[in-house]
Amino acid sequence: MFNKDYRIMEARKSIINEVIRVIDNMSLEQQSLLIEILENRYREKRREGIAQNAKQTLQEYKKGMTKKGSVKDLIRDLEDD
Repeated sequence: MFNKDYRIMEARKSIINEVIRVIDNMSLEQQSLLIEILENRYREKRREGIAQNAKQTLQEYKKGMTKKGSVKDLIRDLEDD
């Protein structure tokens, strides 16, 4: 298992190094455009994650799986666990 994980990690490092090598050979304008694209994709994935979390939370709320209360109630519940 360790050997397989190590090989996967090494393969990923190799791919990342190759990507960095390619980026280093790009013009500054191309690099700037790439950064903008990656930032936009990252923000979109974060939004999707937040939206999924909100959807799940709303479903749990509708099923009565959540509690209501004050911050003191929350702290009390956390201390009871």
